[in-house]
Amino acid sequence: MRSALLETLIASAAYLLAFLVTFEVVMPLQNAFFPEYPSHASLLFLPHGIRVLTAWLLGWRAIYALLPAVLLVFVYLGGMDAFLPSRLAAIGIAVITVPLTFYTLKVLGWDLFPKPDAAPCWPCVMGVGIVTSLLISGLTNLAFGSATVEFFAYLIGDVAGLFFLMLGLLLVFRVTRRRA
Repeated sequence: MRSALLETLIASAAYLLAFLVTFEVVMPLQNAFFPEYPSHASLLFLPHGIRVLTAWLLGWRAIYALLPAVLLVFVYLGGMDAFLPSRLAAIGIAVITVPLTFYTLKVLGWDLFPKPDAAPCWPCVMGVGIVTSLLISGLTNLAFGSATVEFFAYLIGDVAGLFFLMLGLLLVFRVTRRRA
């Protein structure tokens, strides 16, 4: 019980921090440089990277670990509309799709989960992030009834957010290894 609570606190805090950086730093810059951009989606959505890495590390437990933060983000952005059926569907899509994809790949014989005796396949994790971004963007657009431009905006933001988050973490790991 204690470890599940700790996982939830860490994953949800990371998701909320990524959300705050995205919406308080990236989005104002995006709006300044691209004022004519028709979508309200971020072109650098860091929380997708948190979703992917959390699902990779925790498997199914990622659903419970991320759910509080995803729900808080939806309430922050939409108020009580977060509890509309379309928004609840989007919340479910956001927390279930990535772990489901990792487990589907495992069942198909491609186990990408971390192992103590093997180096991570970072390009594989990135590939799962791209596939899940396609799924999440498409399913979320269906739930919201959004225009096609929103699909591409979500897709670009998710992939860019995952890429830059992973790049940043790889740099941190490299610096940490050199100091050790």
